[in-house]
Amino acid sequence: MEEKKFVKFKQDELGIKEYVKQSLGKGRISDVNIEYTPIGEKIIVSTNRPGLVIGHRGEKIQELTTILKKKFKMDNPHIDIKEIIMQSLDSQLVADSVAIQIEQKGSLKFKTIAYKSLSSIMNSGALGAELVLSGKLPSERAKTWRFTQGYLKKTGEPSKVVKKAQAQAVTNMGVVGIKVSILPPDAHIHDQIIVNEDMINKIKKKINELKVIPVEKKKSRKKESNI
Repeated sequence: MEEKKFVKFKQDELGIKEYVKQSLGKGRISDVNIEYTPIGEKIIVSTNRPGLVIGHRGEKIQELTTILKKKFKMDNPHIDIKEIIMQSLDSQLVADSVAIQIEQKGSLKFKTIAYKSLSSIMNSGALGAELVLSGKLPSERAKTWRFTQGYLKKTGEPSKVVKKAQAQAVTNMGVVGIKVSILPPDAHIHDQIIVNEDMINKIKKKINELKVIPVEKKKSRKKESNI
């Protein structure tokens, strides 16, 4: 009985998270966390557009709070907004952005969209990124396209800091699966080699100064022997 209650509890929690994401709009919400306190439920919404999520004078928040009470029978839900400053370093926002662009611009421009997204991630300071698109791109046969840039750990302890997310784009040819992996700038990599460019330039300069120009040896003439 306890296991069934736990499974039902997790299903309801997942349903709340999915409803909040769908109601506030695709591409605006990165993550939804629920914390349970003695005075009620605290729902933390991570977004890059807090103004659009809150609405004019908090109308959308009030409307969402009322729906959560009635539909999901929550006692006292309280919604907090957590603003995301660097959108390009958030894997879920990047995945949703790629999905929206593919749906709007069409699947034929998936390479342009992927390379622009990778460039935006790396320009924001990420150590590495990977973008995987799976679906009918651009032919009628499903294929998987992989776009990578920088340094990305996939195994071992450093791989735990990689931020991963998934999204789906619905096109005329079918559904396109999108996976995004980002290694943040503050990630500590044990086996990373950092090259000191200034030190290398100093060494090269010193070597050039110590170089000795080789002098051609004069050919020795054999003395003619008197007979």
